Amino acid sequence: MVDDELTMVQMVSEMLRAEGHEVFPFTNGHEATNALESIAPELVITDLYLEKGKTYGLELLQKARALNPPALVIIITAFGTIETAVDAMKKGAYDYLEKPFKLDELKLCVQRALSYSDAISENIFLKRQLRQKYKFSQIIGTSPKMQEVFKIIERVADTDATVLILGESGTGKELVARALHFNSRRQFAPFIPINCSALPENLLESELFGHRKGSFTGAITDKKGLFEEANGGTIFLDEIASMPPTLQSRLLRVLQDKEVRRIGDNFPTYVNVRILAATNESLEKRIKEGSFREDLFYRLNIITINLPPLRERIEDIPLLIAHFLRDKIHAQSGKPFKITRQVLEAFNMHTWPGNIRELENALERACALSETNIIQLHDLPHVFHKYESSITKSTDVEQSIQYSNEASASETINIPAEQNKEQKPGFLGKPFVPLKNFLKDQELLYINQVLAATEGNKEKAAEILGISLATLYRKLVGDDSSN
Repeated sequence: MVDDELTMVQMVSEMLRAEGHEVFPFTNGHEATNALESIAPELVITDLYLEKGKTYGLELLQKARALNPPALVIIITAFGTIETAVDAMKKGAYDYLEKPFKLDELKLCVQRALSYSDAISENIFLKRQLRQKYKFSQIIGTSPKMQEVFKIIERVADTDATVLILGESGTGKELVARALHFNSRRQFAPFIPINCSALPENLLESELFGHRKGSFTGAITDKKGLFEEANGGTIFLDEIASMPPTLQSRLLRVLQDKEVRRIGDNFPTYVNVRILAATNESLEKRIKEGSFREDLFYRLNIITINLPPLRERIEDIPLLIAHFLRDKIHAQSGKPFKITRQVLEAFNMHTWPGNIRELENALERACALSETNIIQLHDLPHVFHKYESSITKSTDVEQSIQYSNEASASETINIPAEQNKEQKPGFLGKPFVPLKNFLKDQELLYINQVLAATEGNKEKAAEILGISLATLYRKLVGDDSSN
């Protein structure tokens, strides 16, 4: 707690200690700044004007936000300095209070700030795990077709472009969708997948758009839809071709106006959501049949990612086998498995109607049934036994294909621990961008959070942000001369 008025510091410190908080009081901004690193506070409450009227509070704010982890900052400001306080918000302050304020008002602000800090800490931990799980190198493949897929993903991941992912069942469409989300600026916001073919029309509508209490039989409470739950993040609509026509028109409205309307509601709600969609069917065929809207197709088909079936990327099978045996099965069972050349030859002959999912299931079954750590042809599902007469008979362990990091004899094939993909340096693993672009992205993210909190009320959002409604609109469309 930092303020050059001793009475203010004592009063606030006493109140916060009564709430169970550990408080470090300061009446000198320079001393408070020097103590930041050793104290490592969760929250800093500081007057904006310290040191004989100078805005030393801004320097304190910058130092607090530079800590690892950064501290939240609440700015206290006297009347007539609201513009400066808004400037402090842009520089990272969590909130500001205008003097004179009620102690209960400050108490509530502190509670909100610390709850937010706890949520952010937990969220960052979980998202770090997810980013590791869904980094680009987890999408396995060195074939030319997969290299094309990687190029598109890397170009569009950190944009807000709608992406349509096409591919047969089991080719990894949801994995690509998650990689797009967790390698974008939306990575700390929700990623919500939904299978459009898994629910009947009435339930799917309620799940996507929500409903108001009493809007239909069984609606006993208000319910947020998944579009609202995904606000600020990404929603993944799998099997989009199965979406009923009545819901297609509502989805079109979301894509056009960024608004959703709950069932039984008279007013729309603004949402800031990136939409990713996937299907294993031909949408053009569906359009000709009259079961899919052509205008919706063009809205979804901004960027298309075509995932090749496994039979068209046979050269990736050894890498995929290594990935499943080492990173999944070995990690779970603690037992290192190998496969014989017979098994690999059978895999190369197979047409893989179930694609990568079928390969993973075949390996899991074989590892579960194998009496040793060598997977033989007879350990595989029955569909692979028909290839026995066409392949070289070899079951010698020395001629088995080993998926490990050990030095190998001439008969073995070693698979590297990870794909050798060039990693570009940058903030959070992404390429560096000019500071102007980064600050603009952060500003837009904050504006969208305020809009979400005000349920799309732009006038209220502009008032909270301390800018005019016209400026808010310019910033939302990216046409702000101040940037």
